[in-house]
Amino acid sequence: MSLVDQALNSMSPNSSAPVPSPCIDICDLDDASICVGCYRTIDEIVAWGSLNNNKKAEILELVDTRKKKLNKF
Repeated sequence: MSLVDQALNSMSPNSSAPVPSPCIDICDLDDASICVGCYRTIDEIVAWGSLNNNKKAEILELVDTRKKKLNKF
């Protein structure tokens, strides 16, 4: 199940579970200031803990797009 799917499942009316972080403990920023492990910007990483599930789901969609764009092979 993708991170976006997990986020959407956690936002169902019967769930109070937080959206899981995409962090995989490979924390290093590339030249565009995107983490090479989780594909989030530093601002997204810093804000994660205070964001609601809807905003986290939006970020996970961006993460998915970045991941596909940066891993074209």
